Amino acid sequence: MIQNKPTYISLFSSAGVGCYGFKLEGFECIATNELLEKRLNIQKINKKCKFESGYIAADIKENTTKNLIYDEIKKWDKLGNDRVDVVIATPPCQGMSVANHKKKDKEIERNSLIKESVDLIKKINPRFFVFENVAAFWKTGCLDKTGCVVTIGEMITEELGGAYLIHNEVLNFKNYGSNSSRTRTLVIGVDKKFSDDISAIELMPDYTVEKTLFEVIGNMKSLNWGEYDSEDFFHSFRTYPRHMLPWIEHLEEGQSAFNNKSDELKPHRIVNGKLVINKSKNADKYTRQTYNKVAPCIHTRNDQMASQNTVHPIDNRVFSIRELMRMMTIPDSFKWLDYDLSYLNQLSVVEKQKISKKEEMNIRQSIGEAVPTTIFQQIAAKIKQFLLLPKLTYRDIKEIIEENKLDENDKLKKYLYENKNRLSLSTLSMIIEYANAKRQKNSAYFTNKHIIQDIFENLPELEAEEISIIEPSVGSGNFLPFIFKKYANKKLVNLTLVDIDEYAIETLKILYDEKNIPSNFKIRFVCDDYMDYRHDKVDLIIGNPPFSKISGSYRNKLLKNNFNKNSTNLAEFILEKAISSARYVSMILPKTILNTPEFKDTRDLLITNRIDSIIDFGENGFKGVLVETINLVIDCNQTPMYTKIISTTLGVSINQKSKYIFDDNLPYWIIYRNDFFDEVFRKMKFGIFDVFRDRQITNGNTSLNRTDKYQIRVLKSRNILDTGKIVTIEGYDSFIDIETVSKLTVNKFFNDTGVYLTPNMTYKPRIIKKDKGYIVNGSVAVLIPKEENLNLNQNQLDYISSDEFRKFYRIARNYQTRSLNVDKTSCYWFGVNTDLKLEDGGKND
Repeated sequence: MIQNKPTYISLFSSAGVGCYGFKLEGFECIATNELLEKRLNIQKINKKCKFESGYIAADIKENTTKNLIYDEIKKWDKLGNDRVDVVIATPPCQGMSVANHKKKDKEIERNSLIKESVDLIKKINPRFFVFENVAAFWKTGCLDKTGCVVTIGEMITEELGGAYLIHNEVLNFKNYGSNSSRTRTLVIGVDKKFSDDISAIELMPDYTVEKTLFEVIGNMKSLNWGEYDSEDFFHSFRTYPRHMLPWIEHLEEGQSAFNNKSDELKPHRIVNGKLVINKSKNADKYTRQTYNKVAPCIHTRNDQMASQNTVHPIDNRVFSIRELMRMMTIPDSFKWLDYDLSYLNQLSVVEKQKISKKEEMNIRQSIGEAVPTTIFQQIAAKIKQFLLLPKLTYRDIKEIIEENKLDENDKLKKYLYENKNRLSLSTLSMIIEYANAKRQKNSAYFTNKHIIQDIFENLPELEAEEISIIEPSVGSGNFLPFIFKKYANKKLVNLTLVDIDEYAIETLKILYDEKNIPSNFKIRFVCDDYMDYRHDKVDLIIGNPPFSKISGSYRNKLLKNNFNKNSTNLAEFILEKAISSARYVSMILPKTILNTPEFKDTRDLLITNRIDSIIDFGENGFKGVLVETINLVIDCNQTPMYTKIISTTLGVSINQKSKYIFDDNLPYWIIYRNDFFDEVFRKMKFGIFDVFRDRQITNGNTSLNRTDKYQIRVLKSRNILDTGKIVTIEGYDSFIDIETVSKLTVNKFFNDTGVYLTPNMTYKPRIIKKDKGYIVNGSVAVLIPKEENLNLNQNQLDYISSDEFRKFYRIARNYQTRSLNVDKTSCYWFGVNTDLKLEDGGKND
């Protein structure tokens, strides 16, 4: 920004119709690039750039062109611009699948102009970027930097996904403010530095009810042959050969000239004295449009009746320029010519015709290839609003809470009322969460926007016009903007917000008053424990339930209706109730639900439903909280089919057969299972060990120094090297006394040489055979052979620490980082490679 004015660069900008919306919102244009001079001249007329050098009519593939853009950025840097705020790119794109690329080499090369845009975005490093293109854009083929054909979506994600949170969506602009049908792809990227404050989804244009063609142009003057509206030069009757008039003059709305009974009234030509009817590949040629429907998509050849959907509903003509402008939401302030409208209106018909002949086709084509102005204007307004709001760091928020004593509820509410128009909803939500004095007790952690965006993109499309949704632990309402956005097209959404904390409900009501709640949403606030809250079955239950451990009478009460009788986690109880109470469930849960023994019954229950997606956030779910999380989207009315697996840490998205990853032959769910995993699995004999891990040895009953009292060594994980060698580490090694050991369970392994040891909590598995004379603490698991006299030779031991097995083990542990305990379930993976000899001098069975 410069002096509180945001800045932008527009690539492939044509006449600047779309990005005129950025100008209307007060953005400064640093540079605009368009190959055709006649298109760029229209931008000059509208004074888009402050400097003449900002208008760059050149091929973007040339380095000289890129350097001109970089020069403008440097110029604005010197003026005080801190960073380019937005780069807009609308490159030409021929939509087709990657599979067809051999027949489409020229189109593939043309599509590679998108790569030029991506390269510029990487170099410029704007705060935001926007792509607008054809509906098939994201899945269309292009060339990557190695010359390989990939989808545009893959290329953008690969090149920009590291620095930006990216959202792509196919929208029909008729439902997002435009006055005509236009199905296009919008892609918005947000610098990850802002991921806690704003998401790309929130920058998307807002859903609106579509308008009919009559609502858009019905009040405009009817025109006779060749007539110019005396009050509007751009509202005129474009003439055509007179012999074509009978083809359309008697058509009703919605009828095509090809439907005329007489061949003479159908579009035709005379060849060698014979009437030849024109071909009609598209049913919408020579078709009179309908007033009570949405305006059609505007194409570049909107000047001729032989094009698609161009004939006026009543007049015997194509749409005028002004009518097209209204359909594309181009404001009257946008100028096509360097003349005032009053001057053009007072010209004679002959003078008007002369100007039209020279300029009309350029104008019409510019409209046909444009982005509706309102689409970019909405995005610009949202970006500007975000940029102008104060940005608070965690330290800032902490200081505000302390200075204003916001841990006191009355003072917090007062602060919210005073600042609700000064700070963003996101910032206020963070203040609420961090000010909550009961935060630890209630396990109420702030749900980051970037993970909600991933959830949003996988929420179900609900078919009914009226739907019901419950959020069972709403907290400060971080999901709400996304729920509003996702279901904006519904006639009515009954949204129930539940929280056990009355203060959370009170503050939420302040944030979400009538001004911040969409008109199609009816919200009910409920202060209650969701487990006690009774309700009818709903369409969707969504949220981030508390991961609290529960016990005593409260747990016993919940267990009565729970399938999993071993559960101690409140989130699991909420999940089970949700599954029985909704068609769909979307819930953030601890990643341990995938594999730990406590959740085995939960997994058995879940796979009776269709799990549509599992999003693996790793440790990135909650800032400052070292817990791994996932999100499950469950269709509670369907049986298992396919499950989409998404890892935000690995950057992968794969569709897995549900039965494949939830295989009964495996000890738990292996969501990243693949051919490599299966190859290793086939040659291994697993499930040969039981496990023991000490829970009694602590720093309090051990010493870091060997003394007369503390004689017995306590082996710990770092003492075991990859080679199987046991090493001493000064300041790390521990020792324990005989009297204490004799009272511990682990003592039974003191001289046991028939068991094996493996470090706990590591992605680098390794095992050794235990010798006499020492014990282990909880950082080392004791593997107890299920069969007596199991004797693994060195080759077997070495294989467990091999690169191949470690790669396999990461998959087997679902790439977990915090939940790597070797327990009675996961000890399954320590096995025997049947391709190797089992014992010295012997062979495997």
